[in-house]
Amino acid sequence: MKKYLRLTTIILFISLLDLFAQKLGEVQPDKPLEKFPDGAWGVDVMFGEAGFGVGTFVRKQLNNKITAYFDISFSEAKDEREIEYVDYWGNTFVIGKKNRVFQMPMFLGIQYRLFENSIAENLRPYINIGVGPSLIITTPYLEEFFSSFGNAQSQWAVGGYAGLGANFGLDKSSLIGLNVRYYHIKLFGDGVESLYGRFQKNLSGLFITLSLGIMY
Repeated sequence: MKKYLRLTTIILFISLLDLFAQKLGEVQPDKPLEKFPDGAWGVDVMFGEAGFGVGTFVRKQLNNKITAYFDISFSEAKDEREIEYVDYWGNTFVIGKKNRVFQMPMFLGIQYRLFENSIAENLRPYINIGVGPSLIITTPYLEEFFSSFGNAQSQWAVGGYAGLGANFGLDKSSLIGLNVRYYHIKLFGDGVESLYGRFQKNLSGLFITLSLGIMY
């Protein structure tokens, strides 16, 4: 999974560098920019080093360059020291694992559009940054996945992410986008115990996020 995440990030980064190179020496386009709806709402499907996640977002475009948004997501967080094994029957397990750890960030953010005067508007690249609180949830690893939430514990943390992405297409009713984000979340106190005797005070990781929504 890490290999594919890094490869996707590199491809997206190189593509945007190429767009930046094309921008040099170009003139303002003759026709005005397309006017897209100011509001958007949708869902995020997340693929990360720790597994999959889901989320939702609401966005408000402030001008041609800047969009403000709020998003909330839910995903698993793993200690980088975890080693996953597969037994004879195909079941996976981690030696020494005490708790499953989940993070639920609730972030306010700003999205800044890049190269709006230089490239076709069916590709709208941007950078973004989000900050806010996160709810961290732990459940006993040795219990069945769903029933373990009956013994869940939670605590609050703060953090944020920085991202690079693009929205695609000219449809003014639907939104499709791809965003590569690096999360960093700081926990208070002793942190969380994913492995026996090993506490995490910081949760960080790379996620590829596919956004699907409607514009209004």
